[in-house]
Amino acid sequence: MTKEETAGTPRVRILIAEDQALVRRGTAVLLSMEQDMEVVGQACDGVEAVAMAGLLHPDVVLMDLHMPRIGGVAATREITRTLPGTQVLVLTTLNDDETVFEAVRAGAHGYLLKDVTEQELLDTIRALRRGESRLTPQIARKVMDQFRRLAGSSEYVPDAVQAGQKRDAATETLNEKEEKILRLIAEGMSNRQIANTLFLAEGTVKNYVSRIMEKLHANTRTALAVISAKHRR
Repeated sequence: MTKEETAGTPRVRILIAEDQALVRRGTAVLLSMEQDMEVVGQACDGVEAVAMAGLLHPDVVLMDLHMPRIGGVAATREITRTLPGTQVLVLTTLNDDETVFEAVRAGAHGYLLKDVTEQELLDTIRALRRGESRLTPQIARKVMDQFRRLAGSSEYVPDAVQAGQKRDAATETLNEKEEKILRLIAEGMSNRQIANTLFLAEGTVKNYVSRIMEKLHANTRTALAVISAKHRR
């Protein structure tokens, strides 16, 4: 991002939660090199992540899922519950489908695999700051596979996709405009992008999104994207 693009724009304040010191410090160095980003804190476990988030109120928490004392899922749940203005970006691996799915329930806003490129990480952080949701194709498939398994059983379906228990009735209550907006959310569009696409005021789109989330019992835009993908299959 150029100096002209960052001029007058508040920097994204980031908290890094990662138990591996080398990864944590390396990521901090990378992010600190960006003119529009500022690393405000580093946490080595989930307990520190929750405490530091409450103290610093970062814009984005970069969250590892596997950490001592309190894991990333529990830390994400607490941060999103107490700090609605803070977005959590999970960094994970491919080998734990259930934990990734539970992170959706916890309220994480974005997901990246740990083999992600530096540019993909930077782009995703900026996208979250704009209010967009991001799931890599690999993560989306993992979440959807787990959702289908639970939806086909009698097990409790996590809060963030609670439409699993009321999914058919809830979806039928969406009107045509709401269905369009849900599809655009699933494509990762922000409220402003949806407004431009549908020729609506941004405030109107925000109201639509709130109604859709209420109807589908979803607590994040990412959860809406997962629900939308499920119903398109």
